[in-house]
Formats: sequence, structure tokens, C-alpha cells
Amino acid sequence: MSKIKDYKELIHDIAELLEKSSLTEIEVEEDGFRIRVARETNTVVSHAVPAAAPAPAPVAAPAAAPVAETPAGEDLTNHPGAVVSPMVGTAYTSASPDSDAFIKVGDTVTEGQTLLIIEAMKVMNNIPAPKAGTVKQILFSDGQPIEFGEVLCVIE
Repeated sequence: MSKIKDYKELIHDIAELLEKSSLTEIEVEEDGFRIRVARETNTVVSHAVPAAAPAPAPVAAPAAAPVAETPAGEDLTNHPGAVVSPMVGTAYTSASPDSDAFIKVGDTVTEGQTLLIIEAMKVMNNIPAPKAGTVKQILFSDGQPIEFGEVLCVIE
């Protein structure tokens, strides 16, 4: 069987999986071959993107929402409380630039509560808490590009 035919079958299988699940996007990478299949959703979340403004002079001020640093060498991928990105996109800490962040380190969250928004292909996707607990680490900042499978926060 040719590689093109194998790829077509893989795309078809992934598309079927998307249809049968609540996922909006699946990305697969193996041996240097990478494929991403996504579908549009009708989910609409308003997230105003500020107009480009001249860059202000650097100021040594603390960030609005603290981002916990991961100790060097610590891999949180298999941590039982790790919340990983289900897609590639841009992470936002709040529904709009004027709103408070959905979560902060130390907050108690309930299962299903929105933790952040990921913009992917101009669609805003709410990322819910997979379980109830306390936010121990936040590993992204507002407007940061993120990858599929990247650990976004830790809930214990």
C-alpha cells in the first residue's frame, strides 16, 4: 500500500474519531510526519483582542496573574493533577482583557469550571477543570502560544 493511501486512511480514521467524540481537533505526529484534523464548532466566546499599541518602556512590575515556575528537570506530563492542552492555540487567562483571570494559584475549583480559554482557528474553546481541587501551578501566561499536550496547570 502506498504512503499516500495510508495517509488518506489515517485522515479518514481521525475524522471519524472527531465525529464520534466531543473533540474539536486531533493532532498526530510520528517519525517526522505530522497531521492535524480539526472541525469548526459553533461555540462562541467573546474575547476582545486589544488593538496593537506601541510597546511601552520596560518596567519591572509583577505580572497580573502569578505563573508558577516548574523546577528544572521536573516533568509534569504524568502528574495526576496535570491539565494538558487538548489543542494547539493561544491561551487566555480570562474572557476579556478587562476581566479577572479564571483561576489563580491557590484557588479552589470545581469539576467542569472554566480554567482558561484556548483560541484555535479563530474559535474560542473553554477548557474545563477535569476534577475538583486546588490550583497548585499555572504554567502559561495570558496570550501565550501553546502546543497540543502541553501542561497548562496542576490541580491537586
